[in-house]
Amino acid sequence: MSSTAPNQLIPRPGWAQYIQHRLVQSLDFSQPNPDRWVVLDVESSGLNPKKDRLISIAASAIEFDAMRRPRISLTDTFEVIIKQPPEIVEMIEFEAIDKSNILIHGIGIGAQQKGMKAEQALAEFLRYVGDSPLIAFHSWFDEILINKALRKVLGRSTHRHWLDLEHLAAVLHKENHQLPLDVWMQRYGIECEQRHQAAADVLATAQLLLKLWPMLQKRKATSWRELKTIANGLKTLPGRNMPS
Repeated sequence: MSSTAPNQLIPRPGWAQYIQHRLVQSLDFSQPNPDRWVVLDVESSGLNPKKDRLISIAASAIEFDAMRRPRISLTDTFEVIIKQPPEIVEMIEFEAIDKSNILIHGIGIGAQQKGMKAEQALAEFLRYVGDSPLIAFHSWFDEILINKALRKVLGRSTHRHWLDLEHLAAVLHKENHQLPLDVWMQRYGIECEQRHQAAADVLATAQLLLKLWPMLQKRKATSWRELKTIANGLKTLPGRNMPS
């Protein structure tokens, strides 16, 4: 633990942005779209969403028919690489940590230089999402990273309708410990051509939701609110050490 004084840990503008964000979310009475949900995944410069940078976002829509059967819409997708500032690109060339992350997500320095400006990329992302609720595996990571970037360049955040698919899967299978996406993919026979590439991981995550759907149907839980209620049941499971 650092000995830095509390008011030095987070600058005053940071506190103001945080309080504003929490207030906006607490006053968000919007209703999620019942017929179009969005599964997403991000790539970042590291594993600490509060410190690391958002590099790319990929997403795909889940649509429902009249019988509440979901399907992945391969024509309703979103993918963007966010252009990194010149000083960041220069820093990457000397940072071993950034280079090791590039080997994982495959978005090299050249691609990061040629990406879309953050303001435009994030505005287009918000337009793509609209009122559709958001689903991700370990969604806390994606939510923090995306909202941090949004507040920085657009002064706002996403709506509050997020669901962690890892929570939902754990409750449905009565797991009391954290399981990575690869384990769930193996359990359900889900194949992924290029793991840790955002668009491919989105497809794998969306397929996992579809694999879980029969269990949800048995519970007669096919609405967003019902899924959230089940996922929130994770709090009652003992012996689980989830990141905050």
